Order: sequence, then C-alpha cells, then structure tokens
Amino acid sequence: MTLIAVLLIVGLFGLLGLLLETLASRMPTNEESLVLEIEALLPQTQCAQCGFPGCRPYAEAIARHEADINQCPPGGDPLILALADLLGREPMAADETRGRQKDPAVAVIDEPRCIGCALCLKACPVDAILGASRYLHTVIADECTGCELCIPSCPVDCIEMVDRPAYGRLSR
Repeated sequence: MTLIAVLLIVGLFGLLGLLLETLASRMPTNEESLVLEIEALLPQTQCAQCGFPGCRPYAEAIARHEADINQCPPGGDPLILALADLLGREPMAADETRGRQKDPAVAVIDEPRCIGCALCLKACPVDAILGASRYLHTVIADECTGCELCIPSCPVDCIEMVDRPAYGRLSR
C-alpha cells in the first residue's frame, strides 16, 4: 500500500513537471531580455535611418513585431541574418528605401572653415563633436558612429565623411 502511494505521488509529480515544462516553453520570452539581445546586435550608430530615433527604440519595435528586421542600412545583410537567426524569422532583403549599406565612416570637420555655430553639437546623437559656441569644433573619431546627422546641420558645409580605414581607425 505504501509503495503504491509513493509510486502514485512520483507519477503525479512527473506529470506536473511535464505540464510545467510544456507551459514554460509556450510562454513568451522576457521582452526586456529580448530587446537587450537585439540591441546588442545593432550597430549603435543612432542614425535614425531605420525610422526610429535610435537603436534602442528600433530594437523594442522589432521585439514587439512592429518593425521588420531589414530596416538598418548600417547593419546591412550581416545584421539581417543575425536578427533572423536570433528571432527564428526568415531573412529578408534589405529595405533599400532606407538607404544603402556603406563602409564605416567618420565625420571630419574642416576646422579653418568652422564658424563655431554649434549646430553640429546638437545634431550629434552620441556627443562625438567637441567644441563650444563661437569656437571651432572637432570630431572625436573614436566616438563617431558615422551616422551623418551632423552634415545637414552645418551651414558652411565644413563637415565631410571619410572612410574609417582611410582615417586610421581599426577598432569599430
């Protein structure tokens, strides 16, 4: 009698364990951890070409299925494949309407032409431009993501993009 009761309890707990495992596999993953995983794959250019104000909002939209995985020109095809693998989705062609994938670049300010208007400081999403109003500005190359958002802000067209390898940066 005791042996039957023990076997019955063990069997009941076994079935309960299987039920909990099945339910856990069907529950949605923690959205915040998924957002962090997606964001870690994004290039962190904060360029807004994806249609969102930065990489974090784009990651949140992808996690909520509100944005496609092909909207990031700086990430290009390698990013699309990585996101498809992470999310279990089918890879898709890059959305060419958002821009073309380019080689890594860095902004360079022609300092003698800079008038110190400080408009580029406000436009830079990662604070890679150093300077103050009425003084010349310079770009901290190691911080520049190459987003190009500073270019239209310059009234004297003294900012240009230069290929990172030509500039000498190797780590980004």
